[in-house]
Amino acid sequence: MTASEHVLGLGWDDVSAVEERDGMPTLQVAPQRLRELLEILKRDLGFEIAILVTAVDHSPKAPRFELVQQFLSIQNNERLRLRCPLEGDNPSAPSCIDLWPGAAYMERECWDMFGIQFDGHKNLRRLLMPEAYGHHPLRKEFPHQGIEPDRLYREWERSRIERAAEREGQEGVNS
Repeated sequence: MTASEHVLGLGWDDVSAVEERDGMPTLQVAPQRLRELLEILKRDLGFEIAILVTAVDHSPKAPRFELVQQFLSIQNNERLRLRCPLEGDNPSAPSCIDLWPGAAYMERECWDMFGIQFDGHKNLRRLLMPEAYGHHPLRKEFPHQGIEPDRLYREWERSRIERAAEREGQEGVNS
């Protein structure tokens, strides 16, 4: 029995099979059921590795965001993809890093690029963009030409120089 057959056999109304063009077994799961399903994949079905955590912005459709996660079971030679629709402009989903610590950076990237909050992630902060950056570049409303990049780069450089000067001033006082 495959993992997707096992999960579908649980009889949950909020989990269903999805046909994908690439043929990978895929389940659509409701947000309220996601955490429970992740625990079953790890504990009962032998999925050792989280391969992918990302998202898709379907704006202007609702639900706007879709969390996409892929897992690998080496012992069972099996892959599984989960798709989870997320509502609203400030979506959230349960973190999976307590089950698969290697997913930490993927969740951080997903937060950075799409603004998806991962509940339970203890170090959810920017990964690719500067910490003070107020936008999520892979959202559909983000302009293709960027957001005043020259002004932002000048601000970041000024801030970096000020911090370096402060550190040098503190070192001079301590000498």
